[in-house]
Amino acid sequence: MTQYLISFDDGAMTFPEEELPDVAEAAQAVAQEAKDAGVWVFSGGLKGHEEASVVATDGTVTDGPYPESKQYLGGFAVVDVPSREEALEWAAKIAVACRCAQEVREFVPDPTV
Repeated sequence: MTQYLISFDDGAMTFPEEELPDVAEAAQAVAQEAKDAGVWVFSGGLKGHEEASVVATDGTVTDGPYPESKQYLGGFAVVDVPSREEALEWAAKIAVACRCAQEVREFVPDPTV
């Protein structure tokens, strides 16, 4: 099996605030479906990029994201599935539930496993 990151950009979820409970319920239903199918690894939403810090190779800490960044990760899920096609199917379900497009990327295999 291969792990895939399914993610969306911060700010991509654009719907009226009063619909948030419905979106949360739909997202939780997809997560439960993936858990029941045995493919769910974990997921998370991220706080705003304004709260990010960048740590340089010399240990210098700068508050805030890279200034040249235009897009920021808003949330993600990790699934462990046999094929890219199946990862895309889960991404489609998440896209419908969260009402925003999802990016799918394969993790680099761990050479020690």
